[in-house]
Amino acid sequence: MRHLIDFGDLSRQEWDELYARADRIMDNPEAYLDTCHGKVSCNLFYEPSTRTNFSFQTAMLRLGGSVFGFADPKSSSVAKGESLKDTIKMVSGYADVIVMRTPWEGAAKAASLYSDVPVVNAGDGGHMHPTQTTADLTTITRLRGSVDGLSIGLCGDLKNGRTVHSLIKALAKFRDIRFFLIAPRELAIPDYLRQFMRAHEMPFVEVTGLEPVIPQLDVLYMTRIQRERFIDPLEYERNKGIYVLTRAKLARARENLLVMHPLPRVDEISVDVDDDPRAVYFQQARFGMFARMSLLSDLANQPRIAPDPVEIGHGPICHNPNCITQTELYLPPLVKKNGGVDCCAFCDTPL
Repeated sequence: MRHLIDFGDLSRQEWDELYARADRIMDNPEAYLDTCHGKVSCNLFYEPSTRTNFSFQTAMLRLGGSVFGFADPKSSSVAKGESLKDTIKMVSGYADVIVMRTPWEGAAKAASLYSDVPVVNAGDGGHMHPTQTTADLTTITRLRGSVDGLSIGLCGDLKNGRTVHSLIKALAKFRDIRFFLIAPRELAIPDYLRQFMRAHEMPFVEVTGLEPVIPQLDVLYMTRIQRERFIDPLEYERNKGIYVLTRAKLARARENLLVMHPLPRVDEISVDVDDDPRAVYFQQARFGMFARMSLLSDLANQPRIAPDPVEIGHGPICHNPNCITQTELYLPPLVKKNGGVDCCAFCDTPL
């Protein structure tokens, strides 16, 4: 792999190799202390982050490399109006790998068009978060031995939850997964993902209640209602607190259930769940660091390659107001097929 923009771009073999390396790192971290000696990661975080930013920094440091970047774009030339293209061209001249999080859907894909070094998508708006998916799959595989054959409940804000979107795409590579999509109707998964699941013959049911399906689950993946993604504050007020997992509700769950969460949580998991042995979300955060060590040990050691020239665009063809093409007007008009539908190649919105 050259970049990690969308987990769907990885083959099953590439994921198996990535996990196998992460597994070895967890068992023998001392053997990897110099894997990235002399390598530099540039972390560009245009949005607030705790786990993703810190775990990427820690991962690079544990591999013997170093890190620079920003956690607030106001402290960079972005505040002066510098384009994404120019920022990426500049920092790719300094770094060996770029890790970026932005509020704009498709920004990491756009960055990969202009970077001399690998780009890692650490979250692009409400679109994708593939490295969280590496943490999720590492957690399930490490604790259950396999991902195949599981019943997985995805609960909360499935419309804006980029971690959920990436996880669904990743699970297309595994066998016999059964999905329970638990969300209020106005926060259900986007149409493009529904089309994706049908095209890949991924069985799913959409429900609005959590408690009735808990007994059927092997994995319960809770997510918060994402206030920052709502345009209408009244819509957020209607949906906040709609799902709250408590110790009492877990009484009907399987003994080997994994309760996961990409974090941060707000009120969707009660603190009385934290000491339940089925609650693995803090372990999940630690496993994410090892998964990112595995990823960086590959990408940071790739050779520099100048990207091919790309067409200069003249305005967006995508109508998603959060798409990177709405602000970076020079981007080429890229289109891809998703379930037989023409979609924006940056944000996956149907055209």
